[in-house]
Order: sequence, then structure tokens, then C-alpha cells
Amino acid sequence: MALYEHVFIARQDLSSSQAEDLIKQYSDILKDNGGLIVGHEYWGLRTLAYKINKNRKGHYSLIKSDSPPTAALEMERLMKLNEDIMRVLTIKVNKHEEGPSIMMRSKTKNDEYSTDLSDKSDKLETQELTN
Repeated sequence: MALYEHVFIARQDLSSSQAEDLIKQYSDILKDNGGLIVGHEYWGLRTLAYKINKNRKGHYSLIKSDSPPTAALEMERLMKLNEDIMRVLTIKVNKHEEGPSIMMRSKTKNDEYSTDLSDKSDKLETQELTN
């Protein structure tokens, strides 16, 4: 069996619970075909870089799995047939990261970065006042 990460974007007019139901639905498909779900994340409603099927936003989701290639192909095939899903990306990985994905951690890193910048600007102002 191989390790996969599946990211998909669902239409913006779905509710959050409907988008999370899609995660459960496709996780069940992987399980039925001999796969194992390592984890999943709902990244929320995010703005797209460009319009897809007249949508400006989409519900982003991630499923981490340990499954045979046939299970991954079957899930991806069914996702492409579903009208609620706009895009699908499946990536084979060597190992899954522990903890939350980079998308879930990005907000905290941005907060830390902005705090670091404000600290540096405070130091610069203090140096200018002393000179």
C-alpha cells in the first residue's frame, strides 16, 4: 500500500457540514476498497486565485490515506463525476507529516512573523530616539 494526500475543492454554495460530509463519503470509499484513513482536515471556505466554474470561493479539504493505488484511482474517478467537487489533486508521499498540515499552521506562523516585525520596528524607533 502507498501513502497519499488527496486535496479537493468543493463548490462555494455548499454548507460547511455538507463539505465535511464529502470528506466522510470519500473516506468511506477508500476504506471500502482496502485503504486506511490516516487523517483528514477541513481547511474552510477560501478565495480562489481565479474563477472555476463561475465560483470565486471553494471549500478546501485534505484526506491523508494509506491505500492501494486502485482505491485512490477509484476515489478520484468518483470525485471527478461529482458536480459538487470542482478540483481534485492526489499526491503520493513518502511519509505523512505529524500534526496539522501547513495550511492549518499558516495562520499561527503569520501571527508570529507580524509580532517579530513589530518588535524589530520598536527597536529601530528606540535606536533612532537615542541617536
